[in-house]
Amino acid sequence: MTPPHEHVRTPAPVSPGVGRRRLLAGGAAGLGALAVAGLPRPAAGAPAATAGARAAAQAAPARLTVDLGAPEGPVLRGAAGALYGLSDVGVPSDAALAPLKFTSVSQKPEGGAQHPNGDAITVSESFFRNSEGDILVMMQDMYVEWPYEDLGIEDYLGKVERIAADIAAAEQRDRFVYVLFNEPDYIWYDLDVADTGQYRRNRDRFLQDWTRVYRLVRSHHPGARIAGPNEAAYDARFLPDFLAYAKANDVLPDILTWHELGSASLADFQGHYDHYRSIERAAGVGPLPVSINEYANRRDMSVPGQLVQWAAMFERNKVHANMAYWDAAGNLSGTVVRANAPNGAWWFFRWYAGLTGETVAVTPPRPNAVDTLQGMAALDPARRQVQAIVGGAAGDADVTLRNVARDVLGTEVSVVVSEAAWSGYEGQHPAPRVLSRTKTAVAADGTVTVPLRGMHVMSAYRIVLTPAGAGAPAAADVPWSAAYEAEDAAITDGTVRTHGTPANANGYAASGTKDVGDLGEPTSRVDFTVTVPRTGRYDLAVLYGNQSGVPATQRLLVDGGASGRKATLTYPSTENWTYRGKQETTLRLSAGSHTLTLARDTAEVTLDRIDLTEHRTPHAVYEATLADITGEPGFDYSSAAGPGTGALLLGPGDQAVFDVYAPRDAYYTLVPRAAGPVRLALHGTALTAAPNTPRRVYLLAGNNRVTVTARTGAGAGARVGVTALEAEGAGDTDGVTVLEAARARLAGGARLVDSPYASGGSYIGYLGNAPESTAEFTVTARAAGRHMLVVRYANNDRDEGHAYNTDIISRKAEITVNGTTRQAVFKNTWGWDDYWTLGIPVDLRDGPNTIRFGNPSAWAPDIDRIEVAPVRH
Repeated sequence: MTPPHEHVRTPAPVSPGVGRRRLLAGGAAGLGALAVAGLPRPAAGAPAATAGARAAAQAAPARLTVDLGAPEGPVLRGAAGALYGLSDVGVPSDAALAPLKFTSVSQKPEGGAQHPNGDAITVSESFFRNSEGDILVMMQDMYVEWPYEDLGIEDYLGKVERIAADIAAAEQRDRFVYVLFNEPDYIWYDLDVADTGQYRRNRDRFLQDWTRVYRLVRSHHPGARIAGPNEAAYDARFLPDFLAYAKANDVLPDILTWHELGSASLADFQGHYDHYRSIERAAGVGPLPVSINEYANRRDMSVPGQLVQWAAMFERNKVHANMAYWDAAGNLSGTVVRANAPNGAWWFFRWYAGLTGETVAVTPPRPNAVDTLQGMAALDPARRQVQAIVGGAAGDADVTLRNVARDVLGTEVSVVVSEAAWSGYEGQHPAPRVLSRTKTAVAADGTVTVPLRGMHVMSAYRIVLTPAGAGAPAAADVPWSAAYEAEDAAITDGTVRTHGTPANANGYAASGTKDVGDLGEPTSRVDFTVTVPRTGRYDLAVLYGNQSGVPATQRLLVDGGASGRKATLTYPSTENWTYRGKQETTLRLSAGSHTLTLARDTAEVTLDRIDLTEHRTPHAVYEATLADITGEPGFDYSSAAGPGTGALLLGPGDQAVFDVYAPRDAYYTLVPRAAGPVRLALHGTALTAAPNTPRRVYLLAGNNRVTVTARTGAGAGARVGVTALEAEGAGDTDGVTVLEAARARLAGGARLVDSPYASGGSYIGYLGNAPESTAEFTVTARAAGRHMLVVRYANNDRDEGHAYNTDIISRKAEITVNGTTRQAVFKNTWGWDDYWTLGIPVDLRDGPNTIRFGNPSAWAPDIDRIEVAPVRH
């Protein structure tokens, strides 16, 4: 039967830094207080800024210089990688994975016991169809314990033989890289021991075992790529010995790896890398490709302003690097919300994936320092584009671009600045807000200076330069907004805690490094004093955590709830109390000051920050010249109108792929800003769109890949100019068929289970685990064609007991539509009473259709309801 849905409150997570040596490498830097962070900006009436923010505001703007005349080499995108970034085929979704162009992921061997999912060969189906990168196989993850149980080298060699045989038989075997050992400086070999004599004995034993494993792999897989030695930190003592021995015995790795997990790694890595290259030269080796196949701490994950610092230093050195795996598999190390939605970090990596041409030298105000303004930039002369991504500091900065070539960009440039804010680990982030669009003359000395004012320490910023044509770009619509930290509010029966500082690098990120917890008393509440400039509608966003085991609620009171001004906010479960999600609602407020109260209702949450933003009807502009482009389109910058980034000229065989965000599963309006008719393709179907004419289409919550091509039938050599694809609306469900669980025909033990959390009051449980256990719906389609089947489900299967990872497990279901069966993977939802959605494209015929769910060999997820909608309506 389905495992019981027990709701047990578990304690807040303990940092794995206790007893784990990898986290002790490097010391904490002495840093000032962090400013209020996130997209909204404090405005008149907002709470006083922190001391660090005040100091930043009073100081002269920091200066970061981009030298377009100092190329560093082709864009590598090496920092786009993750350890256990994938958990299953389809987790994360193709739409979430493909745009980021990850160059590597690290996964366990097939059948490895360290984690319940993330098997390298299994997930390669997803990764290889969405990336040109490699999969690093963490071979010792065959073992169940952390640190790995030491059963002797003979036991390990038996496992190595199986791994090598499996990979050698894989279809794309040469895209796998064998990581022979993991952190041997303290696992099995204790290479970091202080005593010199003991070190030599440990070293010699490791080198002997390295040789045996290396040669065994190559005997099964000739030409296999091998990586190592893969220590937990840079080891200046061991690496010279390792290189000398490996060269002499013909067992050099193809890729040299180590980890950068210290709180001071942002300051220390450059020295480590330079030292490694020096000992490599002294040994007469290489240069070997370098992979930092674990980097960053919990406080860095999901935070654009932190990740840009890491990526910039890896990109300028042209090394590959994979984010560490501190929590759950399948979300690209805290980059993907659920399975398909972007958070702020996702948009940062989407920008990173969009860099083309060559990177150029960037000089930050303080090189090789922790928590400082850093950046990377690329120049693409063929596209006549410059893109710079910066972040990591609060306050003001001037970004000065030098050697702006007039023969590439002209004498006047269009400058577009956007912001990717921190939205939490589990908080969805819409398309990054454009902060400004301007035309700027290139100075006589060949410079362009872009001022960034009021930066948020947790945000990243993208600056795009293109030649400026005639006319003026559309002004950016930046609504009023303000951020209010929970720790600065009036707190009743709650506790302020500090998280994610350099001194506690593996604590979770928190806005302002603090949150308010222990809000479980009947009288617990947090009162925020806010001030808004105008009477109208405001969007309220709450950054929270919920480890109570069920969706929690708080009472939202405006000015004490007078005149009925109160509502209930429901907070879905998150991984733990400090793994932030984001919940949103809309309020109507009169101009002036108000008290917004969040008071305990059911269960308990932690509160980090609230944001108030003047309401706007959602409208996103996706620039065509910055889309994912294939073929050989042209770039036309004769007009600066609209988004200010010119037009993409699509000819036969050319295409532009746009990543279009939707806040929920619903219909939205897409408008191609084009000079002629185009075709829009999404969810496996296509439709023709007239220029500048709205088309109503169904989008899934999160990211949707929309491909735009010139309409078939255009004459040979004809091109259609496209400036942007616009997405409008908050989402509507007119035309969507909704079938609650009670509408299904159940068989073989599947049954309805009452639940106050299910939308119709009950869900389908005990589904699967036998061929006869099924749930069948009849759906009547108004017309034949491609539809989206959206399944609202719950699943909280877990494998307990890992030292620090949360080993969630996906469930699978076989879905049969009119006799055609496919498998779908349903990611863990953090709680049995938390319902997420999974969208699946299906083809329906006109009239009645049968959709059946089951799983003959394992439990399927609990199903609350299904929704069916034609893609175009």
